[in-house]
Amino acid sequence: MNADALKKMAAEAALSYIRPGMVVGVGTGSTTNFFIDALGAAKIHVDGYVASSIATENRLKSLGLNVLDLNSTGDIPVYVDGADEADPHFRLIKGGGAALTREKIVASAAQLFVCIADSSKDKPMLGKFPLPVEVLPFARSFVARQLVRLGGTPTLRNGVTTDNGNVIIDVTGLDFSDPLKMEAAINLIPGVLENGIFARRRADVLLFGSAEGVIEKKAGTH
Repeated sequence: MNADALKKMAAEAALSYIRPGMVVGVGTGSTTNFFIDALGAAKIHVDGYVASSIATENRLKSLGLNVLDLNSTGDIPVYVDGADEADPHFRLIKGGGAALTREKIVASAAQLFVCIADSSKDKPMLGKFPLPVEVLPFARSFVARQLVRLGGTPTLRNGVTTDNGNVIIDVTGLDFSDPLKMEAAINLIPGVLENGIFARRRADVLLFGSAEGVIEKKAGTH
């Protein structure tokens, strides 16, 4: 099976976590697009959707789905999003689609975070995928120097401006033996808005599409 088929499988499995009357947070990216399409077809009568990016908002609206502002919803029951990597402790690297800051905000406002991905994203340890860091343009060079001091090799993602008007620096070579510590250290650099380590707000459920079907993992269970 190709990657798209596996992504679609995981995305459709996430529908089981959506109930009528909910407010549902929706992430950004290729796997989440399959989830949005599945929502459009399922026609579950939810109160509305909170989008983590302008692209997601536009896709939801194109299917006639009601988009709500997080400022007016308060905390939400469930958030569904993809990941670039997931480790056995439900920690993630996200931000390949440059929406990491809004994704982390909506995930943090959600009682349940359901992560959907193809099985290639299931890793024994984080760090192979370059870590995205959202940075104020004014501080780009300064932040890059601080990332080098943390052991990383930073590269500006050319031609990308986030929904917040910032740039993305992708970082390789960082030490991920303690993802929570690294997440905090990067966010302490002045000029960093957010980074793509989801260790403080981990996933609660992992749904991986695989050749054997959907693999479901829940935090706190074995």
